[in-house]
Amino acid sequence: MEAKPLDSRSRSLRRLALRGLLKGGRGHPGSALSIIEILRVLYDDILRVRPDQPAWPNRDRFILSKGHGCLALYAILADKGFFDPEELDRFCRFDSPLGGHPEYGKVPGVETSTGALGHGLNVGIGMALGVRLSERPSRVFVLMGDGELDEGSVWEGALCAAKHKLDHLTALVDYNKLQSYGPVAEVLALEPLADKWRAFGFAVREVDGHDPLALKALLKSLPFEPGKPSCLICHTVKGRGIALAENNPDWHHKSKLKPAEAEAVAALLEEP
Repeated sequence: MEAKPLDSRSRSLRRLALRGLLKGGRGHPGSALSIIEILRVLYDDILRVRPDQPAWPNRDRFILSKGHGCLALYAILADKGFFDPEELDRFCRFDSPLGGHPEYGKVPGVETSTGALGHGLNVGIGMALGVRLSERPSRVFVLMGDGELDEGSVWEGALCAAKHKLDHLTALVDYNKLQSYGPVAEVLALEPLADKWRAFGFAVREVDGHDPLALKALLKSLPFEPGKPSCLICHTVKGRGIALAENNPDWHHKSKLKPAEAEAVAALLEEP
């Protein structure tokens, strides 16, 4: 997959996310930078939400199951007006609502607390069943990491979603091929990933997860098949946007930036 240059919108959101990293002195930059375009398209073009009414009953629900990528979620929520962007400067402080994993009830726009992996899809299935019973038009979107798919609970949930024909549920996979202990293919291989989701009853598509136009076109066509939950496998690059970080497992989590690393991040923040 040939990497395309990032446009101004993508660079702007990265600057917001990295404010939190620099001010908080910690975070999961690699995991956040791989999902910027996915969140951008969801919140710019797909999700029916009202930032001034985060609990609007007919809203679409979004769950960041890979909660450690929350710097990206906080950036888009701040950009959309769910809270003041100045809050990003207090990321991970004791008195801040913006913790290292998103917490329901503290951050407007966060639908459920996430951090322990493998639970987001199942929470989303519960939400999808709930909105169906209440006859609301809401759709549910769950973004998972690829390493997270090693959890058996994900596949139990997938069976349940297909059984109940939840075609207003969409599972998105951030397929950056790296997890905290190394390449996914070496830790616990997932291929053939698309075939696995199909076997579990999902309608599946694959896309370059850094291509906003391609993402938008596919997400506008949901559900991919009537009567089936949808799965969009997004091929991404971990750490996308910082040369030092791209495809580098050392950037999965950072508690202290080395001088050269801080310089690279600062350079991106200063870019017009």
